Amino acid sequence: MAITGFSLTDDDVADQTRATNERLAAAMEGRPALEEIDDPAASRAARERGEGPFAQAAPIPEGIDRTVPGRAGAIPVRIFRPAEPRGVLLHLHGGGWTLGSAGAQDPLLWGMSHAADVAVVSVGYRLAPEHPHPAAADDCEDAANWLMAEAAAEFGTGRLAIAGESAGAHLAALTLVRLAGRARAFRAAQLTFGAYDLSMTPSQLAGHDKMFIPTRTMRWFYDQYLPGLGTAERRDPTVSPLYADLRGMPPARFTVGTEDPLLDDSLFMAARWQAAGNTAELDVVADAAHGFIAFGGVAAERELTRQVAFIAGAVAAG
Repeated sequence: MAITGFSLTDDDVADQTRATNERLAAAMEGRPALEEIDDPAASRAARERGEGPFAQAAPIPEGIDRTVPGRAGAIPVRIFRPAEPRGVLLHLHGGGWTLGSAGAQDPLLWGMSHAADVAVVSVGYRLAPEHPHPAAADDCEDAANWLMAEAAAEFGTGRLAIAGESAGAHLAALTLVRLAGRARAFRAAQLTFGAYDLSMTPSQLAGHDKMFIPTRTMRWFYDQYLPGLGTAERRDPTVSPLYADLRGMPPARFTVGTEDPLLDDSLFMAARWQAAGNTAELDVVADAAHGFIAFGGVAAERELTRQVAFIAGAVAAG
């Protein structure tokens, strides 16, 4: 899809998507927001216990836990591997840089591995506020370097892709920026409802009534991840990849919903990606909220199918 003059994706099922949003809003009514709890460790524990609307998925036996080397010590990863993978997907989870883990989305990643015929390496990067920036970015870069060096020996293929959702999409983009001239070792980047300007885009600033990550919650996430940094410092290219030199990046596919406060982030980043001479695709999903691929429904199913096709096509290419 072209970056300019695009039409909305999945507009034909927008009524169903809005109904899903209403159901989720009702389920969240009366629950304290993350910034009201103000205790990331307690929020992580609740998710791991299966509590709340964003409970962590139960682990499945196909996942393998191990570690890879990093500059600050061993980095936990969770691996899903088909019998004969055609490629390897480096996956970076979401969670506002404060929540989530390598093993928090087993069914999604095993489904992606099986459908796209790729091994998946999910990275358990360090979380804020215990480990503020650049800890997570360092871990993700180190995992990418390990994969570039070891993929052929470990998985029988050097065809690589990278993907992430929300904070994970931010870290995926930042990892590619850090790799600079080596970024095209990755054949594709699937960047799903990411945050690319941590000083806040207009849609973030205007997102007071949006679900899951309204403006106040995004401010709280940034304060955990970037303590003490002012607006100008948060625009540094080493923090916000929207401001980075994006030349030499691999083909990227950006996905975001119209009801996501991170809408502008994908619109702006896709345009900058293309303007820097790279290939960029953009799907803007009608009435979808942040995180919509996890909530079921036709729009989510279609989007996951599109992601599988994009990743599988990238690693299958000669």
